[in-house]
Amino acid sequence: MTIDDAAATELARRRREGRRGPRLDASIRPVTLTEAFALQHRVAARLGTIGGWKCAMPSADRMNAAPIFASTIFRGAHATVHARSSMAPIEPEIAFVLAHDLPPRSAPYDGPEVLAAVGDTHVVLEILGNRYDDPASVSYPELLADGMNNEGLIVGPAVENAQARTIDVFQVLISGLDGFRLERAGRHPDGHPLKPLVWLANFLRERGERLRAGQIVTTGSYAGALDVPLATPLTVTFGALGQMHVTLDPAH
Repeated sequence: MTIDDAAATELARRRREGRRGPRLDASIRPVTLTEAFALQHRVAARLGTIGGWKCAMPSADRMNAAPIFASTIFRGAHATVHARSSMAPIEPEIAFVLAHDLPPRSAPYDGPEVLAAVGDTHVVLEILGNRYDDPASVSYPELLADGMNNEGLIVGPAVENAQARTIDVFQVLISGLDGFRLERAGRHPDGHPLKPLVWLANFLRERGERLRAGQIVTTGSYAGALDVPLATPLTVTFGALGQMHVTLDPAH
């Protein structure tokens, strides 16, 4: 077994079992972004169908893209969470479902081409989580290899006439039983959620990969990470765009 295979096998095992563990041994942990993406690819090969992606615009030292596995995408009133306490971190986001593939090619995709490939637009909640005991001690390449803090995605209703709506800013309200309430002025971190989608289409194109019809792509939190209670019916309001009703059930 190669070093990359050993690291991929361990991270995939932790995700399948809903477990965390120490940092990978220094001899097998990724150090560069190239190593991180190579390891991320090997982990994905062990975990089944890629149902979507999370991404954000890159910065000088970060490239933000990671697969979301079909087995961790929830549609409906309940989602399962491997939480460390009675609260779970989530992020309110807007995601796009692809209506057709964006395959590899030599020329870059432009915004109108990517937008034309989008079918539905949805309000979603990203469930945050990673496979490390002490995430604060882990380097960015290690987090990237593990999926960029993704545990899953909860897909809410479609946004009607999304292309004609204001989807870069809206008020986020989360309410639940016993008076639980969080309210934030939501704003997309990259200015508009379509920007990272175009970047991702070209990032995958350059790697000889593709966004596929049916995959859902989420592109950044409007309010940062928010801790919400488990086993509690929640109502999440995305301004005038839509509303979700969901309960996060702790995994046993």
